[in-house]
Amino acid sequence: MTTKPFVSSKSHPARKKLWLAAIKPPMYSVAVMPIWVGSAIAYGLTGSLNLQIFLLFTLSAILILAWENLSNDVFDAATGVDVNKHHSLVNLTGNRPLIFWIGNLCLIAGLVGVGAIALAQQDFTVVGLILLCCGLGYLYQGPPFRLGYRGLGEILCFFAFGPLAFAAVYYSQTKTWSGISLIASVVVGITTSLVLFCSHFHQVKDDATVGKRSPIVRLGTHRSAQLLPWVCGSIYALTLLGVGLKLFPVATLLIFLSAPSAYRLCRHALMHHDKPEKVFNCKFFAVGLHFWSGLFFGLGFLFAGLG
Repeated sequence: MTTKPFVSSKSHPARKKLWLAAIKPPMYSVAVMPIWVGSAIAYGLTGSLNLQIFLLFTLSAILILAWENLSNDVFDAATGVDVNKHHSLVNLTGNRPLIFWIGNLCLIAGLVGVGAIALAQQDFTVVGLILLCCGLGYLYQGPPFRLGYRGLGEILCFFAFGPLAFAAVYYSQTKTWSGISLIASVVVGITTSLVLFCSHFHQVKDDATVGKRSPIVRLGTHRSAQLLPWVCGSIYALTLLGVGLKLFPVATLLIFLSAPSAYRLCRHALMHHDKPEKVFNCKFFAVGLHFWSGLFFGLGFLFAGLG
């Protein structure tokens, strides 16, 4: 089955921007950060890091996230929620099956990479954990579940990119488990869910029209924007608590260097929450917070290992 491709009446550069918006290069830091922070924790606690596993896991995570993004376009096209989303890959190409199978190939390639790690270690625990992550990804977007349409997407995202991903990454490096890694995963899980949360500000009407009850549809844009400072503040409070309880190294307080990103996100959402044409890029402010907080948080564990 094919759909009618979106034809821009604007210039070629404008259409190029649509393709860049559809591919969403900045969003792939969402896949990288759990690998980076989880590996940094493993190094900080054990003093060793397998760089080959780190790089292979990073590539695999990017491919699996590509599957999730492509599948999301396909499944949303089926419900009609993306009818006004010109940067949807399905709308740009007019070929839903093509996007579906490209997504599946990305998933297979990503799982092959994870499988190679497991095969080298003669232990398939990591594969099982990543399959659970993929299962949560499908529950979020895939029929007949579509739990994201019931407002559960952020919860699924938290566990997939937080505790489960961290357990897999830490185990791939150490073949053991870590309570500290699990606690630290909450910080990255929150910021990852925040990216998904913020991606809905500008599409409240389209979501509500097809019955997609995202948290922002349920709460309204104003209350949702008011919630952001509390959510952002929680990652700094959790880090302070971790340092205070001597679970995290003092150097993880570097995460406070990401506070300007949190401020920009909250300010932008509060100012433009009801203006779709201005708040549409709120998710990229959230991606910025996710990237910088994850980078500095991970550096804190890395420095502890180097010390």
